[in-house]
Amino acid sequence: MIPLPQFSGGKVAVLGLGRSGLAAARALAAGGAEVRAWDDDPARRAVADRAGLRLADPAGLDWGTTALLVLSPGIPHRFPAPHPAADAARAAGKEIVCDIELLARARPAARFVGITGTNGKSTTTALIGHILARAGRKVAVGGNIGTPALDLPSLSGDGVYALELSSYQLELMTTPIYDCAVILNISPDHLDRHGGLAGYVAAKARLLDLQRTPATLVIGIDDPHCRALRDRARRDGGARLVPISAVEAAPGGVYALDGRLIDDIDGTARPVFDLAEAPALPGAHNGQNAAAAYAVARGLDIDPETIAAALRDFPGLPHRQETVATAEGVAYVNDSKATNLTAAARALASYDAVYWIAGGRAKGEDPADLAPYFDRIRHAFLIGEAAPDFARALAGHVPATHCGDLATALDRAHGLARKEGRPGAVVLLSPGCASFDQWPDFEARGNAFRAAVRTLLADATEARA
Repeated sequence: MIPLPQFSGGKVAVLGLGRSGLAAARALAAGGAEVRAWDDDPARRAVADRAGLRLADPAGLDWGTTALLVLSPGIPHRFPAPHPAADAARAAGKEIVCDIELLARARPAARFVGITGTNGKSTTTALIGHILARAGRKVAVGGNIGTPALDLPSLSGDGVYALELSSYQLELMTTPIYDCAVILNISPDHLDRHGGLAGYVAAKARLLDLQRTPATLVIGIDDPHCRALRDRARRDGGARLVPISAVEAAPGGVYALDGRLIDDIDGTARPVFDLAEAPALPGAHNGQNAAAAYAVARGLDIDPETIAAALRDFPGLPHRQETVATAEGVAYVNDSKATNLTAAARALASYDAVYWIAGGRAKGEDPADLAPYFDRIRHAFLIGEAAPDFARALAGHVPATHCGDLATALDRAHGLARKEGRPGAVVLLSPGCASFDQWPDFEARGNAFRAAVRTLLADATEARA
């Protein structure tokens, strides 16, 4: 925990008591603040009460004597409708911040790497942390991935915070702290929370305004939104610009072509790594993630040989093309983190014989946009609310079965994959949808898939014995 003494003696409201909100409330209380904590979920309020936090409904707070509102990222403050507490705080002229903004103010002497993007930010953040740790650097990894910001260890000027940043967090930050900023890619996502695509892009673009001077900006050039931000950064100046790509040469940057990572930061365009040597980074999209992590590490003066060694032994992350098991020539891959169609497309592009489990709660995207990958899908097994939408898009192109739930989909995908015996067969959970129709989050969905695979394979082994 990182105590926050700058609010000692003052009143601070904390709304949302999930992992990050609870950590913020504890850090503020440890620093001497009078915390008024709240969550609309009674179960989370009970957890906070047991932790000794004072509970108070923000609707009844005196905002004239409350210093600021710390808002958990999942709670809307503008779109689609602001939480009443956010309205009250704003009307009183009070700041609304997230936990990462509090960390920025508490540890200004530390070095910060901020990573955002629609897809790949968790893998890239973890990979950066892995490289830095392997190089012997003091590093703490968290934010939107894993450990909440204020539960990270306290680092001084020689330490590096590698923070995954969601669009929700970025729009609640004001302090320029990032020595290195990474914007991987931008495609439509969370549009309801940002009032449309323009608002979502603007939230991601906040990272440009949160850089220190001087700073390094690592930015993808494989989509039009990021290319526009690259052009803006060129016009604004100030940051050292390092472009990255997984589909083309990126002069002056780092890119992946023909399965190799190319370093052109110094204008030499030299191959530095064979991506086939990194089993936890399958698919072209992971070429972009590797390029970004490599560029950040180079910017922090880590030598290419150390970076390459770290890429080789990176263990990967749960729920991101995680190979749960391989049995009788069939791989079972958990890509539950693919909560939008762009992420699902990246997974589909990584395999040639896919028995695809897809569906959930749609985000307003059209599954027909995945048509370039239909020839890789042997059969689709559809679950959740979006199953009819997927069925319509696949009709006449890919055989599909309505399964309703994950257990049924896995059982049928397993059976067909074994029956057909295709080389390189993959039973792939890459839903392309949110999980909230059947699970509390993508992690619970991925855990359910992992457990079901292991049970299924154990039962199959026992039946053969």
